[in-house]
Amino acid sequence: MADNSGSETAKSPSDSATDYQPRPRVGILPNPLTDDLKGTNLGQGVLIPLKTTQEVRQDHTIVQAYITRAPTKSANDVITALRSLRPEGSANPLPHLRTCAKPTDLPAHIKTQFMNDTPAGRQIHTAKSNWIYIIAGECKELTKEDVAQVMSTIEGLEPPDIFVARIPIPLLAPTSQVQAAMWSSQFWPTVYRKNNPLGPHPSMVGRGTEDIKDDASVWMALAHRVALDAKRAGIGEAMGAVIVQRDERGADVVGLAGDARWHQECGLGIPSNTMTHCVLRAISMVAQKLVRHERRAAGMPFQGPNLEYDAFQDRPLLEVERECFAQEHPNKDGYLCHGLELYVTHEPCVACSMGILHSRMGKVVFCNHMPRTGGLSSDDRPDGGGRGLGLFWRRELNWSLLAWEWEREGVPDLPPVNLTTHV
Repeated sequence: MADNSGSETAKSPSDSATDYQPRPRVGILPNPLTDDLKGTNLGQGVLIPLKTTQEVRQDHTIVQAYITRAPTKSANDVITALRSLRPEGSANPLPHLRTCAKPTDLPAHIKTQFMNDTPAGRQIHTAKSNWIYIIAGECKELTKEDVAQVMSTIEGLEPPDIFVARIPIPLLAPTSQVQAAMWSSQFWPTVYRKNNPLGPHPSMVGRGTEDIKDDASVWMALAHRVALDAKRAGIGEAMGAVIVQRDERGADVVGLAGDARWHQECGLGIPSNTMTHCVLRAISMVAQKLVRHERRAAGMPFQGPNLEYDAFQDRPLLEVERECFAQEHPNKDGYLCHGLELYVTHEPCVACSMGILHSRMGKVVFCNHMPRTGGLSSDDRPDGGGRGLGLFWRRELNWSLLAWEWEREGVPDLPPVNLTTHV
């Protein structure tokens, strides 16, 4: 690895991929590795953003809340009085829920319940109403008596008119307009504010998708090519990885590798070596390019790894790998793969996923989901295999990135691999 890691500091997810800066649309730079792929592959396929572990598992947390009702003319007084029940200076704990709702805006089952509870409720819900419902807060934060006491201070509300009820509400904000509409019909009028407390901001995902959607199929076609080369050469499974740099000049490949788990040279003989997976080999070749530049700039010779002692098998083994490795890295400053893009034929395993994070990759796209062994997806594993790790975006890690699954019809299938194979 290039000796520039000393300047790298730990970052939270909000400090990493969220540092995204939009750039003008640019094309693929001329390169003999990709020139013949552009004609039939540009603009093909669909990018499906991965969901975070929180999006998969926590977006349906339901809690109980108290609501009350008052004449519309008294709504502001009620809201102000209810605010006094919260700790001084605290913000609205439920900003994704509308504070007030007209009787006609309540979900149908709640309207039916309130209409049948009391004569006053029937009058409010069967005629043009001058009353409004107001959400008081989560039940664990206050009591029914607290709400009733506050309401008794409002002019014109006497004890018989004071109404307090419990309803279920979604605790967390919706992550889409569709979800907000569904919750509005099930719980309480809900607002989608075009943000995502459970993962990357929707606008960030949208801009990232826009950046790569036209040429992702070209890089994936190149990954398929190197994967088949690795299989034919007998050095590994049909798996390939391509690393791309994108800047104001255009996008270009800076590293690629096939799987080499079956390659044994100089008696090393480590079967199915995790360190020879295509992702880790590609990252290592990018690092070697940076080291090569640094040593040349310092007037020092550069020698590749001695595979008799090196477990990574990260010397170029295939012709396409040698061609890419001979090209100079276009950006010789910065930390390893900071902000680069990875395109890989199969979802990376846990070890490779952590390597992707540690190398500070910016985006990852994979073609074949590996539900039993993949480390990026958050979906629960089949047959009781436990939960997916969703390593691309986790709060407890000091880096995060954007990730997609890529689908396209008409792409020749790669030779199958066992579902329990780590990639």
